[in-house]
Amino acid sequence: MKQKVSTTAVAALVLVTIIWGGAFVIMKPAIEQEPFWDFLAFRFTIATLAMIAIRPQVFKAFTPKLLLRGSILGALLGASYITQTIALEQTTAAITGFLTGLYVVATPLLTLIFFKQKTRKRVWFGSFLALIGLATISITGGGVEISQLWGVACAVLFAGHIVLLGRWSPGLNSYALTVVQLGFIAVILWIGAAPDGIQPPPNLEVWGAVLFTAILATAFAFFMQTWAQARMEASRGAVIMTLEVVFTALIAVLVGQEVLTLKTVIGGALIVVAMFVVEWPAKDGLPDPVPVDPMVH
Repeated sequence: MKQKVSTTAVAALVLVTIIWGGAFVIMKPAIEQEPFWDFLAFRFTIATLAMIAIRPQVFKAFTPKLLLRGSILGALLGASYITQTIALEQTTAAITGFLTGLYVVATPLLTLIFFKQKTRKRVWFGSFLALIGLATISITGGGVEISQLWGVACAVLFAGHIVLLGRWSPGLNSYALTVVQLGFIAVILWIGAAPDGIQPPPNLEVWGAVLFTAILATAFAFFMQTWAQARMEASRGAVIMTLEVVFTALIAVLVGQEVLTLKTVIGGALIVVAMFVVEWPAKDGLPDPVPVDPMVH
C-alpha cells in the first residue's frame, strides 16, 4: 500500500511539472495579444480568489507577522514573474524555461553567500555546468543576447524567494502565507497595468491562458504539490520538479510553437544535468540544496 501511494504521489508531482511546463507555452501567444502586466494581474487575482474560495477561513490565520513576511515574499516573487514574462515575451518558451531552471543552482549559492550555509562540492560542479549551458544558449556571434538576461534575473529572484521562504515560513500557516503572497503580487501587477489603462483578455484564447495559469498552474498545482510532497522524500520531490524545464521544451516542440536549435538543445541539456547534479539525493547530513516547500507558480 505504501508503494502504491508513493507511485501515485510521483505521478501527481510529474503532472504538476507538465502543467508548469505547459504554462510557458500557453502564455507565449497570450502575452502577444495582451500586455503582460494585465495578463499577470488577471491571472494572480483569479488565483488568489480561487484559493480564498476553497478555504474562506484562511483569513483567521492572518497575523501581522504573516502579513508582513507574505508581502515581502510576494514582492520578491512578483519581481520574479515580471522578469520571467519579459524573457518569455522576448525569447522562446523553451529558452525561458531553461533559464528559469537556473534557480536550482542559484539557491544553494545564495544560502552560502548570505547565510554562510555549507554546501556540497557538487554544487560548484553543477554551477560550472549551468554556466556553460547558459553561455551556449545566450552567446551568439554578435555577443550575449540581452533579452535572455531577463531569464537569468528571474532565476536569481526565484532563488532569493526560495531562500527567504525557507527562513521565514517555519511556524506560519503555509496556505495563508501563499494567499498573502498571491494577493500582494496581484496588487503590484494592477499598479503596473494602470498607467496604460486596464486591458482585459481580448478573446477566448487569452482568457483560456489566464484561467489555465491561474487555476491549474497556481491553485491546483499548489494542492497537488502539497499532497504529493507529504508522501515522498524531500530529495525525490526536488529532483522530480526539475522536469519542468524538460516538459517546457518538449511541449513547445510538440505543438509546433518552436524548433529547437542545436545550441539550445546542448545548452538546455547542460542546465538540466546541472539541476540533477545539485538536487540528487545525498546522505551527508547537509540541508537540501533547494527547500521543497510548496512553490507558488
